Parts: sequence; C-alpha cells; structure tokens
Amino acid sequence: MAEPTQPLLNDSNSSPPRSLDDTIERYIGSFGWAQFLQATLVSFSGVFDAQQTFISVFTDFEPKWHCTESFCHDSISNICILPKTSWSWDFPPHVSVISEWGLQCSGSFVKGLPESSFFVGCLIGGLILSTLADSSLGRKNMLFLSCLLMSISTMFTVFSPNIWVYAFLRFVNGFGRATIGTCALVLSTELVGKRWRGRVGIMSFFGFMLGFLSLPAMAYMNRGNSWRILYIWTSVPTIIYCVLVRYFVCESPRWLFVRGRREEAISILKRVASIPLSDGTMSFSSLPTEEEEDEKPSVNIYAAMKVLVEKRWALRRLTAVMAVAFGIGLVYYGMPLALSNLDFNVYMSAAFNALMDLPANLITLFLVDKLSRRNALIGFTALGGVSSVLIFALQNMRIGSHGALQLVLELISYFCACSAFNIEMIYTIELFPTCVRNSAIAMTRQALVLGGVFSPIMVAAGRKNGFWSFGLFGLAIGLLGLFAVALPETRGSDLCDTMDEEECKDRQGNNDIISSVIA
Repeated sequence: MAEPTQPLLNDSNSSPPRSLDDTIERYIGSFGWAQFLQATLVSFSGVFDAQQTFISVFTDFEPKWHCTESFCHDSISNICILPKTSWSWDFPPHVSVISEWGLQCSGSFVKGLPESSFFVGCLIGGLILSTLADSSLGRKNMLFLSCLLMSISTMFTVFSPNIWVYAFLRFVNGFGRATIGTCALVLSTELVGKRWRGRVGIMSFFGFMLGFLSLPAMAYMNRGNSWRILYIWTSVPTIIYCVLVRYFVCESPRWLFVRGRREEAISILKRVASIPLSDGTMSFSSLPTEEEEDEKPSVNIYAAMKVLVEKRWALRRLTAVMAVAFGIGLVYYGMPLALSNLDFNVYMSAAFNALMDLPANLITLFLVDKLSRRNALIGFTALGGVSSVLIFALQNMRIGSHGALQLVLELISYFCACSAFNIEMIYTIELFPTCVRNSAIAMTRQALVLGGVFSPIMVAAGRKNGFWSFGLFGLAIGLLGLFAVALPETRGSDLCDTMDEEECKDRQGNNDIISSVIA
C-alpha cells in the first residue's frame, strides 16, 4: 500500500493540477455514476424538507362548515356570531388543528402561530447551525443531524395536546430543518467539476419539488382522517433516510481539503472516481499546503461569517444576494398561502403550485450553462413582480370575477420565484469560495426564510385588501431583484477555494471592466 503522501497520477506529459477543480476534473472525470448516485441520495433530502415546509397548508387550514338549524343561512360567513349548536363542520373536527382545538374564532396571531414559529425556527436554526458545516461538523454530518432533528420533532408533533405545544414543536422542526437545503446543495455540487455543477445543483430542487408535489396526494388520501396521520407519514421515511445518509453519503472532498484533512479527501475522491485509480495515482502534492494557505481552519464556528463581513467585496456580494432572496422569499412562500384568497380548492391549488417547480427546474437544468446568472435573475424577478401586481389590479376590477386569469398570473409569479430561487442558489455557489460557501448560501437562504416569516402576515392582511399581499409581493420581488446589478457575472467561471483566490479574481474582473470602458 502506497503512502498517502506519494504522488497519485504522475503524468510526465501533463502539468500538475493547479486547483481542486483541476484535480477533480482531471483525475475522476467531470461526472461519473458514483457521483450521480451520491448527488441523488443527498438531493433526496429536499423531499422531506418540502413536506415539512408546506405541511401546514393541510394541517392548519380552516375546514368548511354548514348550517344545521333553520335560522342559520348559507349567506352568513362569520361562524363566530352563530350558536355552536346551529352549525357543524363538513368533516370530523380532527381533520385540522383549527377545528380540533376550537380555534375558529381565535385571532389571526393564534391561528398563524404554528406556521410563524416554524419559520422563526428556520431563521434561528440557520444562524446557529449554518457555520458548523463550514467549521467543525462538515457538510455530511450537518445534513444528518438536521434531518434527524427534523424527523424526531415531526414524530413528537403527533402527540401535541394543544396549540402552544404544537407551535413549539413546529419551532423545533424549523430549527432542525434550517440547514438541510444548504448542506444538500453544497455537498452535491462540491464533488463535481464546473461543467456539471449547475445541473447537479438543480437535482436538489427536483427533490424539493417532489416533496411539495407529494403533499397534496398524501393529504387527499388522508382527507377525513386526523391531521396527525400526515405527520406520521412524513416522519417515518425521514428517519429511514437519516440512516442512509449516515452510512452511504460521502463528505465533501473540498471541505476536507480546506480543513487540512488531505488523506481523507484523497480517499473520498478515489471512492467516487469515474475511472479506475490505484493507490499511487492521485496526489494533492502540487496544490498549496495547509501552511501556505492564508486562511487556516479555525475552531471558531463564526469565523466564516467574520471573514464575509470583513472583506468589502464579500460583504457587497452577500448584501446583494440576501436582498434579492428576501424578495423571492415573500413570493415563494406567500403565493401558496395566498391561494386561499383566490378561493380555489386547496388540493388542486397546491398541486398546481407544486407543478410549477417542474418547468422552473427543467428550464434551469437545460439552460443553466447558457443563461447569464445576473440577467436571468433580474428577468425572473421583474416578470414575477409584474404578474403579482396584475393580480391585485384584477381584484380591484368590478367587471367579472377574473378568477381563472388571477390563477394563471399567480402561477406565473410563483414560477418566476421558483426559477429565480434556483438561479440565485447556483449564483451564490459561484460567488463565494469553499471556505465560506456554506455560510454564504445559508445566509442567503435565511433571507429567503425571512420573507416566509412576513408572508403569512401579509396574506392575512390581504384578505381585506389585496395590496397588502399580491401588491406588496410584486413590488418587493421586482425592486429587490435589481440588487443583482451589483453582482459580477459567474457563468463558466472556476470555483475558488480561498478568499485570496476569489479576491484576485474579483480584482481582475474589475480591471477587465475598466479596460473595456477605456477602450
């Protein structure tokens, strides 16, 4: 057995690799079957992520009711002014937390508390856990722990005795779920070269779409039964998935390399190699050693965030992508909730919205190598904003109901939010180096989730005045999308591993712009 420090692929006819991208592309190929299976398994976490994100649409809804006394008329819309003996739910009370715990006359704060708690948990969990994937735990362990915490809290939710315990468990669920999407996206893309990076990144979005699409089907099969059954159906598969992640998913070799664990990185690369490799065929000897790196691994879990704030170019990029993400989040999370304002069937409306993820993912999948990241992001956010504002305009027209047209515009706006979200995640991967990439994506997703915190409040206010929902959704995503103008174009660029590499590339890009302007 050769020592790990011996050269691994010494080809006298070719120069040694200069970066980790060169190593991956030269020694194991751009994309092999082992990499495909790893990316597929990691991306499947999006299924369970989506289920917990949107499950409240079917567990926290207010069921329909009907009159049981002669003095009660169908024209009465306020159930709270009627005696309890004069009306009845269309389904057994246990179909929803609202009907089971008698919350139909409670304030909007109480009704929306579980969903708001979930998103607040996502925010806090993201801030606390996100940098662990860059510092001490790594991508794989963070993904495993996040899925495990989410699955356990989901199972405990089944035994909630009241709205307050239920809201707390939803908070814990959101706390655990916070880093799943980030870790899955980063882990799946860090194992491949730049040619396949965008396509592999889309795989995690397909997983999220599949999870969202599965919810209406599961809820429809569960109609008339307890809302608790939905939580059982979504928790058990997640626990099984945690076992698969623990024993079959590989750690990111990029992260291992940056942390100075080169022997482990070599072992992972050999394990997923698309071409046969012997023990003496690969080495990182030509790459910078740990002592030569300016950014040594730090035990401080917030070191990555500190670096992002201290570097002016990094802070500028982070501020821009977070501003865009907040606008996208308002529409991405708000539109499915606002469908109730358009008076559509809850199962069909959710299914239509979930299906919008498919064309968004397909367009991104096949055009990701051709699309300008910056222009595509600005275009999708602008179109989504216009469509949302048009819904508000139609709601204020007194001629006809325009229900079908409103639904079409809603689907267009949601489709644009999905597409913009996909592009933004890939864009963020390419904007930041390996040493802070997970933290940067986590902060971007936190800005997205922050939009989710505000969207239920805006949807509730929009039931009386559509401007507070669809109007503000459109203005926010359209205007905040313009922050992308401040970002550099990254299509086809190499991934950098250190801040110094990225700073040099940024400086070179600025010099090229100045030279072109002068010329």
